[in-house]
Amino acid sequence: MTLQGEYEPSQWEWVRNQVAAYEASGGREANTLQGGKDPIVVITSIGAKSGKLRKNPVMRVEKDGVYVAIASKGGAPENPAWYDNFVKHPQVDLQDGPEAKPYRARLVSGEERAQWWEHAVATWPTYASYQEKTDREIPVFVLEPAGA
Repeated sequence: MTLQGEYEPSQWEWVRNQVAAYEASGGREANTLQGGKDPIVVITSIGAKSGKLRKNPVMRVEKDGVYVAIASKGGAPENPAWYDNFVKHPQVDLQDGPEAKPYRARLVSGEERAQWWEHAVATWPTYASYQEKTDREIPVFVLEPAGA
């Protein structure tokens, strides 16, 4: 079962447009970061403050059916807004293709974080430069199918 509730589109126009195009096409269009070559998935979460559904395109980092969401915000000094959503409401929907499926987001640390971080950087090397731009350790969430 997927999340239910009122959807509040992003304040960022490019995010709104990418999510709308991705969903309308069942993931056949707008499935790369801002039209580039790097694949994305769309993650729906429940707003930590608003309680409304929020949707974000996130780099597609997957291994054996488990996904990783890297809270990099391009190396900004603060976490992306969805970080708080995942912490407060770890049940999320992840769309990688035509339909969204339920996942549970789990913030990882220590050796588990290191292993997933290494996989994320191998998948999308730009993450390493984002880490160099900020003093905070970029959070890593593992998203496992709900019920797993």
